[in-house]
Amino acid sequence: MLSTIALDTQVIRPGLCTGCGACQGMCPYWGSAGGRTVCYFDCERKDGCCQQFCPRMPTDLEALRRRFFQAEDILPEIGPFRSLYLTRAADSSIRRNAQHGGSMTALVELALQEGFIDAAVLTRSQGGLNPEGVLAAAAEDIRACSGSSFQIPPALAVLNQALREDRYHSIGVVGTPCKTLAVYKMMAKPLAEDGCHAENIGMVFGLFCGWGLDWDGLMELTAKRTDPKQVSHMDIPPSKYHALELREGGKTISVDLDDVTPLVRSGCHYCTDMTAEFADLSIGGARSADGWDVDKGWNQVIIRTEKGQRLLDLARKKGVLEFKDPSAGGLEKLKGASMGKKRTGVKNLQALTGGLGYLEPSAALFQGL
Repeated sequence: MLSTIALDTQVIRPGLCTGCGACQGMCPYWGSAGGRTVCYFDCERKDGCCQQFCPRMPTDLEALRRRFFQAEDILPEIGPFRSLYLTRAADSSIRRNAQHGGSMTALVELALQEGFIDAAVLTRSQGGLNPEGVLAAAAEDIRACSGSSFQIPPALAVLNQALREDRYHSIGVVGTPCKTLAVYKMMAKPLAEDGCHAENIGMVFGLFCGWGLDWDGLMELTAKRTDPKQVSHMDIPPSKYHALELREGGKTISVDLDDVTPLVRSGCHYCTDMTAEFADLSIGGARSADGWDVDKGWNQVIIRTEKGQRLLDLARKKGVLEFKDPSAGGLEKLKGASMGKKRTGVKNLQALTGGLGYLEPSAALFQGL
């Protein structure tokens, strides 16, 4: 089966594509337009990188875990786990431009300064709209990528281009769960003969993710409420608020979530990973008993590997991050939310395919959900 046909029939047409960009940046056959993956030409290769690295092609997740993580660290709900922290950037200028506490920006910047990485693949957007993947090799470029976007750009196309150039030899990657899974698939099967120097991936930073939104739909929705060019941030607070918040200057515009959920990308309905389980560390917005007014200024950080722990310990030692104790029951609450996404993803896949679809090689991980 031709690789482009396989991706088209098994991923694009069923609505499983995440738009991550893992199939792009290596050849002229795949590209992206308005957040949608586009195949420009049929390919005669039977087993190309695009097919092997796509996070929605069949993946033996259990084998991938065993290869990169310690078995004793793996929790069924949230994957590899060493510790949980609540943190925020000590630098107020980072916090001011961040989605929440600015921990991701501060840690990626520290990783660059301390030689953990020599460049980073990030997402840069205008207040959360029209995002693009970028390769950052300086602190100011990292800070320019602060904030989040609910439109998912094909940022891994930038990674693929960087790997082909073989110019950087310890690239950090910041991404949502679909992106980080694709990166680990790359690392598991580097194909230098195809220009994929995946050995040049130095560190993976995961982002908690509930879902992404249709590009055109989010732009139209935003334009009905305000001038999209004036939006500085967007966020989704805890479920009890039932809203998407747009920030314009000092004003917050609340959009009812009932108007937002119809815009969720099709592929996100079939995702079973909330916390980016394939990463050195994963970061999301804090959830604690202190309430949203406090939590929105902090992050929760899951450490998954020894490298992730070393970076966080260095951030504490150098005063790059501020820390506070996680609230009682915080880990259990996180595990519960993550398991809820797993159950929903499995249920939706079963309705779509009659089975587990791309998760089938890992069926044992999802028994009983």
